[in-house]
Amino acid sequence: MTDATAPAQPESYATGRALYRLVWKWHFLASLYVLPFMAMLALTGGIYLYKPQIENWLYADYMHVTQTGPALSMATQVDMVRAEHGITRLRGITQYDDPTRSTLIEFNDAEKTRSYAWVNPYSGEVLGATARDDMPMRILRKFHGELLLGKTGTKFVELAAHWAVVMFITGAYLWWPRGQRSLTKALSLPKGSPSRGRQWWRETHMFTGFLAVVLVVPILISGLPWTDVWGGGLSQIQKATNQSSQSMRFRGAPKSANNTGESVAYEAVLAIAREQGLAAPYEMRPPRKSDDAFWIRSASTQRQEQTELVIDQYSGQILKRVDFADQPIVAKTVSYGISFHQGELYGTLNLVQNTIAALLALLLSITGFVAWWARKPAGSLGVPKAPDAALSPAMVVLIVALSLIFPLVGASLIVALLIDWAILSRLR
Repeated sequence: MTDATAPAQPESYATGRALYRLVWKWHFLASLYVLPFMAMLALTGGIYLYKPQIENWLYADYMHVTQTGPALSMATQVDMVRAEHGITRLRGITQYDDPTRSTLIEFNDAEKTRSYAWVNPYSGEVLGATARDDMPMRILRKFHGELLLGKTGTKFVELAAHWAVVMFITGAYLWWPRGQRSLTKALSLPKGSPSRGRQWWRETHMFTGFLAVVLVVPILISGLPWTDVWGGGLSQIQKATNQSSQSMRFRGAPKSANNTGESVAYEAVLAIAREQGLAAPYEMRPPRKSDDAFWIRSASTQRQEQTELVIDQYSGQILKRVDFADQPIVAKTVSYGISFHQGELYGTLNLVQNTIAALLALLLSITGFVAWWARKPAGSLGVPKAPDAALSPAMVVLIVALSLIFPLVGASLIVALLIDWAILSRLR
């Protein structure tokens, strides 16, 4: 007879089929939260990849002009916008070095609304103006990054991005060939059609997931520097290790030597940028105060060309120049990652690759939902039952590592364990 007072035998570590079931449960729980966000991010991000093409279509009548003679001075063009819309702050001027392109002027209007205006450089006609936050692609970008909910929405999106990493790691483990399922079968397209039911959807989901690990995960990782928690932590590390970007757009720009006299013309600043070999288009930020300087950069989509200059507003002297090659290695890596994320790093191939990745992420969300819906019992979420086994030391190390690398994973895990201990265990 077994002694009822004897200590319970320690649980064995989860291996083999038990480990598979445990990983499946984690994959399922991560996917419940991630997949709706993934579908949204794939759809909005996939569309945003084509921002230049879409805006060229939306604002075609504003962006393109016919050359009819010499161009008016930039100051005159700014005055035309001031007369029509009022300018409480001139934010910037973008010039394309293309005689068929209008001048883009960014400003705060009479109501202090941040806006854009397109001006015909030959006639001075203001072809159109719009509030920046009313532009469709701006709205799409804000929805993509924060669900139009500001800092609160950003946290939900970032939490989904963190757990997406868990979802892809566990999904890759579940996809890995084992037993009678060979590598050839795992890499093969699903056979049949949706009429096969859950089996077809499951196979399609697994195959799509394999491709998504290759194409979607790099996009996911490259977007993390934009986030609040992970990106904020990276910024702190960059500052502590002198790896921050050397850009002077928002801070650190030297001041003009004098604070009296007449400011040089906008055209002179553009001419200096050309002489210094900057690639068009040119984005210029005029000084706001008497001792501020002009800031101008190449707005080229090629990162290597994104040189910026700080120019004394009275003498036209170059106070500082920062080339992309001058950036620290971490800042360069982050910049290249952003370029890759936006489909700009290696031209059309990058754009096509990211488009395919967005379609895969959307398909992954759909097939995952359908496969789950087909298997879940009525009245239940159908959460896979975890095995009665303990986590191995290697699994514990992996979970701790993921929680440290992706802080919101660790924080949400702690919350989930507290809820399980305080509420769910008592309900059971």
